[in-house]
Amino acid sequence: MPTQIIAWESELAGLLAELSDIQTELLSVLSDKRHRLLTSDTLAMEALRSREEELIGRLQACQERRLELLAQAAAEGLPANDLKSLAAALPLSQRKNLSPKLREATARMRLLQHHSLTNWVLVQRTLIHLSQVLEIIATGGRLQPTYEKDDSARSGGFLVDRAA
Repeated sequence: MPTQIIAWESELAGLLAELSDIQTELLSVLSDKRHRLLTSDTLAMEALRSREEELIGRLQACQERRLELLAQAAAEGLPANDLKSLAAALPLSQRKNLSPKLREATARMRLLQHHSLTNWVLVQRTLIHLSQVLEIIATGGRLQPTYEKDDSARSGGFLVDRAA
């Protein structure tokens, strides 16, 4: 039995090390992408695409490995809800080594979510701005009232100029 527990620790440590590498690289790519978005450097953003795709592939492989580990843990009667519960089933000496790595991976995932959301908001604001620029170009800079049926809004001051 102790050999299996050591195997679990090394399997979890290996998975967390790979996840940490991927997360660190992904944070770098997202920061670089945000900088490229701010400077409108589309050529550099295009160059980031291959790096992003490679990281996505690595992240998917990491997720598959995680699912396999959890399925194997369930088959052996160990907790298999998530990696934290699996690590918690290990002896204290081995759990101590994994707990900080699990916390760091969780914190980096939150940071990745924050960076992704920031980039998404930046892109959405850019799209709104471009939409407004296109509308100005299309209308020649004149406001087009949404609910107006006739030209009465542009005829002048209704209360002052028109006699009733």
